[in-house]
Amino acid sequence: MSSSNQNDLRNRILFTIFILAIYRLGTFVPLPGIDPNQLQILMEGNQKGLLGMFNVFAGGAISRMAIFALGIMPYISSSIIVQLLTGVSEYFKNLKAQGEKGRQQITQITRYGTVLLATVQGYGLSVGLESSANLVINPGVFFKISTVTTIVAGTMFLMWLGEQITQRGIGNGISLIIFSGIVAEIPRALATTFELGRTGALSTIVIISIFIILILTIMFIVFMERALRKIPINYPKRQVGNKMYGGDTSHLPLKINSAGVIPAIFASALLLLPITFSNFNISQNETFMNIASFFSQGQPLYMLLYASGIIFFTFFYTSITFNPNETAENLRKYGGFIPGIRPGESTALYIENILTKLTTIGALYLTLVCLMPEFLIANYPIPFYLGGTSILIVVVVAIDTVTQIQTRLMSSQYEQLIKKTQFGK
Repeated sequence: MSSSNQNDLRNRILFTIFILAIYRLGTFVPLPGIDPNQLQILMEGNQKGLLGMFNVFAGGAISRMAIFALGIMPYISSSIIVQLLTGVSEYFKNLKAQGEKGRQQITQITRYGTVLLATVQGYGLSVGLESSANLVINPGVFFKISTVTTIVAGTMFLMWLGEQITQRGIGNGISLIIFSGIVAEIPRALATTFELGRTGALSTIVIISIFIILILTIMFIVFMERALRKIPINYPKRQVGNKMYGGDTSHLPLKINSAGVIPAIFASALLLLPITFSNFNISQNETFMNIASFFSQGQPLYMLLYASGIIFFTFFYTSITFNPNETAENLRKYGGFIPGIRPGESTALYIENILTKLTTIGALYLTLVCLMPEFLIANYPIPFYLGGTSILIVVVVAIDTVTQIQTRLMSSQYEQLIKKTQFGK
């Protein structure tokens, strides 16, 4: 690997770390006008349910009511809405078909949607904060305006940071921002768990069992994320002059979980979107309390909606990222075929059938990983950062980032090999 390629990879990694450090710094900058002592008292009893999940995705910014309190969730929610529209709206379908220009327009629409959602959620947050006694030092119109402005600016800045990582760093910027927020809070979650053991709130056997389950869950996630179904592809021999070319055998790799961690993030965002106000309006209003009670760990409605969201987004995201018809057409164009399957439509149906089976397994796997630890959190005072969704995001994003680094290293080595071969000639 040449020194220039080494420098480029090192610069990308350092740039990513620098951007993530800026993000973490922002999660400690509080919103203006909040009484920190009252906030601490308020948050001690409100770490369960969707508020706790929101805090996970915000990297702990909710518990500190920081300028990044909404985190990147408005952007993810906007992305979900736009992607759903891409599947049903002719206007968005036409934009997608326009190639790079269309993608840029879709990205711009997603950004506008992010501003709108962040504004609405920021206003709901300001109202919720004011409704809690003594939390806001000087409630009123000025507090609402400053809170909404700060929240929207913080969300848009986070979106920009994520885009910078994707373009100039390593890995997917949005996923890495969520990943860094969870990883940064895991030591505190472990310390809290051990403290619960020291005070007797959790027995030693329960703590050991929890960590065994965590280790087994991580191993299971790694195994499933690495699992592939390889479809054999043959290329016929062809004669050019007196020489024979081709006759190679390759394979088409299909992952069990083609959607990665996206379904879990999207399902969480969808759950958080309609309940944002009822969770931030932490008053004793009976209606809000009743709504919030249905969205806590172990509750049937919470589990059902979460599982349904994961399964739906697994199939939906896989369908928009992998097109069996396009794959079959490319194989036919380059002379490739699956042994025993006719090229064209039959090949597309064969690939689609296998992909559906794999996606079903992947959806069930994601649902199992995300929901199983939630029952533990519901029955024991375990921090949210040790939940299934958090562990899934951390492991999958880590695998994807390492894979990108390895791909860059391999491509650089391949380039060097080509140059040496040409130089030798």
